[in-house]
Amino acid sequence: MIRNAPRTAVLALLALLALSAALPALAQTAQLTFDDLFDADRTGRVAGSLDWRPTADGSSHALTYLWDAGDGEALWQMEGATGEATALVAVSELGRFGDDLAIDSYQWSPSGDALLVESADDLFLWRAGDEWRRLTETEDAEEAPVFSPDGTRVAFVRRANLYLLDLADGSEQALTSDGEPGRILNGTTDWVYWEEIWGRSATAFWWSPDGQRIAYYRFDDTPVGAFTLLPDPTPPYPAPRVQRYPKAGTANPLVRVGVLDVASGETVWLDTAVAPKRAETYLARVHWRPDSAAVAIERLNREQTDLDLLSCSPTAGSCRTLLQEHLDTWVNVGDDTHLLADGRILWASERSGWRHLYLYSGEGELVRQLTSGAWSVASVDHAGADAAIVTAYGTGPLGAASRRLLRVPYDGGAVQELTDATGWHTADVSPDDALRVHGWSDANRPGWRRLETAAGTAVAELPTTAPAFEPETLPAWRIFTIPGPQDGERSNRPVELPAAMLLPPGLDPENPGSRKLPVVMYHYGCPASQVVADRWGRRGRSLWYKLMAQRGYVVLMVDNQESFFFGKTGEDRAHRRFGPDNLTAQLAAVDYLKSLPYVDPGRIGIWGWSGGGSNTLGALLGSPGTWKAGVAGAPVTDWRYYDTIWTERYLDHPEDNAEGYRLSSPVTYAENLADALLIIHGTADDNVHPQNTLAMADALTKAGKPFEMAIYPGQKHGFRGAAERHVYERMTAFFDRMLKGE
Repeated sequence: MIRNAPRTAVLALLALLALSAALPALAQTAQLTFDDLFDADRTGRVAGSLDWRPTADGSSHALTYLWDAGDGEALWQMEGATGEATALVAVSELGRFGDDLAIDSYQWSPSGDALLVESADDLFLWRAGDEWRRLTETEDAEEAPVFSPDGTRVAFVRRANLYLLDLADGSEQALTSDGEPGRILNGTTDWVYWEEIWGRSATAFWWSPDGQRIAYYRFDDTPVGAFTLLPDPTPPYPAPRVQRYPKAGTANPLVRVGVLDVASGETVWLDTAVAPKRAETYLARVHWRPDSAAVAIERLNREQTDLDLLSCSPTAGSCRTLLQEHLDTWVNVGDDTHLLADGRILWASERSGWRHLYLYSGEGELVRQLTSGAWSVASVDHAGADAAIVTAYGTGPLGAASRRLLRVPYDGGAVQELTDATGWHTADVSPDDALRVHGWSDANRPGWRRLETAAGTAVAELPTTAPAFEPETLPAWRIFTIPGPQDGERSNRPVELPAAMLLPPGLDPENPGSRKLPVVMYHYGCPASQVVADRWGRRGRSLWYKLMAQRGYVVLMVDNQESFFFGKTGEDRAHRRFGPDNLTAQLAAVDYLKSLPYVDPGRIGIWGWSGGGSNTLGALLGSPGTWKAGVAGAPVTDWRYYDTIWTERYLDHPEDNAEGYRLSSPVTYAENLADALLIIHGTADDNVHPQNTLAMADALTKAGKPFEMAIYPGQKHGFRGAAERHVYERMTAFFDRMLKGE
């Protein structure tokens, strides 16, 4: 019986069982090239910038999108009833206002009769049958424009102030006047809110449904420390960029929410410091009640253990607490709160250990729990009058590897499955819930996106172009589980860790012969993350793994116990200490690899970016000699250097957890380096400052440890253009040199 077998034998047997369904016989295809990874014409194009065109009665009868059918990019419209698609307006028509103008973003007026376009930091208007009209032409950028609910005006931000533009006569009105970029911000977020609270959304002001008022953020960044970057270090005297960036334990911006009466121009400031009093807070979300009678604020304390839903008067500014959510570790803020037309509140909570939906009365009394089980709601895609359409994880040990669509009724009825296939489902639902764009793919097929009715009837597929290669002939991902650490809380059985693997073409895992192959492992590893996902990646990193498999590498990804697969209970394992769970998971992955007869255990590499770069350093320094080589891209190396909101969520304030910060930071262990290391960073990285890589380089130098470093001028946290391709070419050459001796 295998329970008495040696661990290596058990692992070998489990490995063969997991891979017993051998890869299908693959037709020999051309080797993927870096052009295939980064050239959009070769990776395949999809329709972009999807939006719903409303009608005067508020219904959504058509989908619009940007697409180039071969004669230049245009805005297309697909009819919801028939699927018929026609080009509404060619992007080239913007050329009358200047060279190289494009539709950077667009939105329909509430009645669907006008189109507001952002292009090169200016605003333009188009109406069917009329000429284009230029709305602004200034040296300063006009940002985040939004139609008024009646479609007669547009609010926008210019130089940190809110403005109002009347479409009838083109006149402008400054609604605020004290804005100053880098210090006082009205209607726009500072960096830390943009990155960590709003998920990189520019949304920072909100029209009341009746169009009489605008709620908006006001930031005072004066207390926030300034960090200097050199985006372009090539001139003889480089021009620095100064960024307000609150690092862990330092002062945050001062934030208020005001409600501006459009007619009078007066602002009422909301008194969000109501009981229960919080010493320091984040005003994390802002919602108007559908009848415009109140503004709801989601208030989070700095420790992020308490989330309060406040109801505030837009005329008096007084607030009262409706709901309170408390967790001893931290509360995750999402986009799942909806104030329904009948006054009730749709609310998400992880109090059970999984993210589920709850229905509350307008006064904050629990009506019922709407979803339950060992899986989580990933997003609320539409909150209708009677039910919500949500994207949710699958179930079982590999549940989070997939996404499914559900209809969740508010009356307590059964949750309805809207999808019946594995893979990754997405939904973009029209405001009236009459139509949706349903997308699907899996790890080995690009899939499709199609227009559907609410009943799930397919109307038409959105346009796409096929990649220059046959996706189904490339090395195929296998998604399975491997034995992890012992689960002492529930049993003596090992935890099942999610894994995804690629094998080189032609390798039969049951009869590999004498081949011993090198391995590249990829991980991220921070709480509430995942790398094992049953979905197609259209370009870059996802295709690079298949290129590496074609070049003779085994590719393996493993998620740890803090990932989405284990719910909020798993995430909480990271509280006050980063590193051990991810290292344990990656060591379990190495144990698994050693059980495979075709793997060379002396030629295993590992890499990651951002938090994954930090954890790559953590792996190399936490278990020297296990990996032969590693690449750490844009890593945080000292958690005192990262921002307040993200870092303190998990590690708490540095003064309260100095040892946790020290033990979680890779610089602490620089003297342990025993393997080949390449560190990569961009000079303009305003997320993870290049200071982190320089600090690591300093620590390694002082410890007498050799390493390689690649610095990219002008690149931010996510590399773009030629630099992105160069990084993957550089990593390929590094792993070829270190793991294959080439």
